[in-house]
Amino acid sequence: MRPVLALVLLVAAAGSAPAAELADRLAPLLKAHRGRVAVAVKHLKTGVEFYHEADTPMPTASLIKFPVLVEAYWQREEKKVAFDKVLTLKKEHRVPGSGVLTSHFSDGATFPLRDAVRLMISHSDNTATNLVLTETGIRPVNERMAMLGLTETRINAQVFRGSTTSVDPDRTKKYGLGSTTAREMVKLLEMLQQDKLISPEACREMIAHLVACTDNEMFKRYLPPTVRLAHKTGAVNASRTEAGLMMLPSGPVALCVLTNENADQRWVVDNAAQVLLANVAKAVHDHFTPPAAPPAKDGGRP
Repeated sequence: MRPVLALVLLVAAAGSAPAAELADRLAPLLKAHRGRVAVAVKHLKTGVEFYHEADTPMPTASLIKFPVLVEAYWQREEKKVAFDKVLTLKKEHRVPGSGVLTSHFSDGATFPLRDAVRLMISHSDNTATNLVLTETGIRPVNERMAMLGLTETRINAQVFRGSTTSVDPDRTKKYGLGSTTAREMVKLLEMLQQDKLISPEACREMIAHLVACTDNEMFKRYLPPTVRLAHKTGAVNASRTEAGLMMLPSGPVALCVLTNENADQRWVVDNAAQVLLANVAKAVHDHFTPPAAPPAKDGGRP
């Protein structure tokens, strides 16, 4: 078990009780996990923040598809790609892993680029992701993230095509598909929630894609069904990752949890890292959602 390193708490008023209470909820969860963990939390209305190893670059797995989504929308705005362009699914496009195109669509199936963008997020479709990246390019995603100040947020290659499409073989070997930090993911989510990416309309559309994410085994697992969550997940043998906007009555919360070198690498619902992400999300929800006040007394009438 790795020791939990120093927890950095930053709030509008340093040392405030809300931040300390959030740390008290999260620290035991992180300490108990057998693997590396990075966490960033920011309540976007109050400014209460929690960071743990938040500036440490970590593998993203499919979480990197969120920055790809941002780049696709940016290139649509710049008229470099057209979302109504018709794509044709071919045998050579198919890659394994998550998604529906490889297993459920026939060669020759046609659909617009916007549908590939949607599938890339809603079903984390690997084949759809590669079709999107063929249109946008890989390097432009990294250049855009760097322009936004997110220099550690990088995609290295197409999915399952690292040996032939990598733009950075060293990072591909170290991180796999992509890398980021928990702090950078929260910054990107904050820009999205504040309509600072491309346009308010584009931000609303991207949030809708993230809300449609079908992976309910991590952040959403223990959340009340009424909570609206705009999120993207990632999973490979040694890593489970997720970032999202949790829409609460007290205001939106940007949250990212990255794990790596996990002792439990089973592909089961109760994988320890998945349970950790679920518990962290529930702790964040409960911290920023005080219990409802009891009904007022009626003066003692029966």
